[in-house]
Amino acid sequence: KCPLFIRTHPLPGALLTGVSPQNCTVPVNESRVFLVTVYSTVCVLGLPANCLTAWLTLLQARQGHVLAVYLFCLALCELLYISTLPLWVVYIQNGHRWLLGPRACKVTAYIFFCNLYVSILFLCCISCDRFLAVVYALETRGRRHQKTAILVSVSVFILVGLVHYPVFQMEEEGTCFEPLPMDREIAGYYYTRFAVGFAIPLSVIAFTNERIFRNIKMSTGLSAAQKAKVKHLAVAVVAIFLLCFTPYHLVLLVKAIAFSYYRGDAGLMCTFEIKLYTVSVVFLSLATVNSVADPIIYVLATEVSRQEVSRIHKGWKKWSMKTDVAKLTYSKDSQEARSPT
Repeated sequence: KCPLFIRTHPLPGALLTGVSPQNCTVPVNESRVFLVTVYSTVCVLGLPANCLTAWLTLLQARQGHVLAVYLFCLALCELLYISTLPLWVVYIQNGHRWLLGPRACKVTAYIFFCNLYVSILFLCCISCDRFLAVVYALETRGRRHQKTAILVSVSVFILVGLVHYPVFQMEEEGTCFEPLPMDREIAGYYYTRFAVGFAIPLSVIAFTNERIFRNIKMSTGLSAAQKAKVKHLAVAVVAIFLLCFTPYHLVLLVKAIAFSYYRGDAGLMCTFEIKLYTVSVVFLSLATVNSVADPIIYVLATEVSRQEVSRIHKGWKKWSMKTDVAKLTYSKDSQEARSPT
């Protein structure tokens, strides 16, 4: 028999365990401090980073840069997701009791799923845009339009939003998206998410970036600085995708395969879920860290963004120095005023 622990893991992380709360639950209390720490850190670092990213990419988009459109939309999506992290932190701290009502639970869960796959699709968009701009530079010169990027971005939001709309049809009482008992439907859902939401985008990113690397290596028309710039962005795309999204989807695939292998045996699946729980938590956290990785790696990989960040940093230093001088002057004047004449 499976040992009974406290409540199962919430979402983010919902639909990770596939264990019935009534029959077999995983020891989520052991991961409480870890999850709260990760979500809080992502919130603190990701909020200003994505605000800066959104502002810088908006400036670039207004100048007609096609790539900036995808980066701007990605930053907005990350900001929306980060805004829900405090709710999950409170939920975990309250012993997995959702106190804000079922509608708020569904909205936050909906944002989690949408953010995950919007991020993946925008990585594909960025890879395809760089592929066209580098590999087919002459053929696409003057044909890469910002309107097309806007249309693609809107289509991504609509597609992902419609696919995950059934989240609002699920019933939750007290908790928020506790895992359902694993059955054939959920196993099939995991297979589909792995194939459509991960394997296909992985193929697109692998193909486009491999061609980009090959092209810049053979190119004689690009300077060393230009080659480095293109390479840095390509490496960033591949690294973020592999580090943040691969582990999470591998867990989904492993659980679906385990269900098929054990033929739905509840006892065996329970033992398997408990053994895999720690790995699931760590890999879920990597998917959340994507909200910090996107702005840091992407935007700083472009020359325009580095110049803007440098200008902001210099302005902040000047403001800080002026503030220190003002405080020093005020302190000196105060001391002179108090000193006897």
